[in-house]
Amino acid sequence: MNLIKRMPRSGKFRAIVATAIVAGGAAIAVPAVAASASTVSSASTVSSVGTAAPAGTPPPCATSQLRVWLGVPGDGSAGHVAYQLEFSNISARTCTLFGYPGVSAVRGGGVQLGSAAARDAADPKKVVTLGRGATAHTFLVTANTSVFPATACHQTTAVGLKVFPPNTTSPAFIGFPIPACAKAGPVFLRVRTVVTGTGIPAFST
Repeated sequence: MNLIKRMPRSGKFRAIVATAIVAGGAAIAVPAVAASASTVSSASTVSSVGTAAPAGTPPPCATSQLRVWLGVPGDGSAGHVAYQLEFSNISARTCTLFGYPGVSAVRGGGVQLGSAAARDAADPKKVVTLGRGATAHTFLVTANTSVFPATACHQTTAVGLKVFPPNTTSPAFIGFPIPACAKAGPVFLRVRTVVTGTGIPAFST
């Protein structure tokens, strides 16, 4: 059963913006699933390299060209919360996104907790072209980690998310506390491929 739905949001919608990490590094900013098994695969790495767009398209978006942010509050259902994870082009150049971002929960210092987000193949992969100021999004689903055995999960609270935009090796960090597993194995994060627009009704930029 698909628990990710495009549901109306209240007027209390707000955005949590990532701190982009480029060469040289920076400190993490700390302010704050359930598709069918046949459509979900585990991400092999935390980064998102290896999903190149077809030839002839504008160049891929670099992390430095993007503002990565999270729309909150999310849409909760059956022990899961779905958020729109957004990628806005803040540069003067058109660029493209194609495929899945790499997402993981982190503790202080940006150290990964547990397994990286699994890939939910419910949305087909398509090239998303971002002109100046345009936004694309993906669905990020977090699970209630209390459903996992304590010995398998080692439940904890992440201080935020590390996000690699598709086809990049430089992450951005979003300070947003979520339930997490300190131990690798349990799947408590799932992510879809990037699609056009914000995915948030009445919120276009």
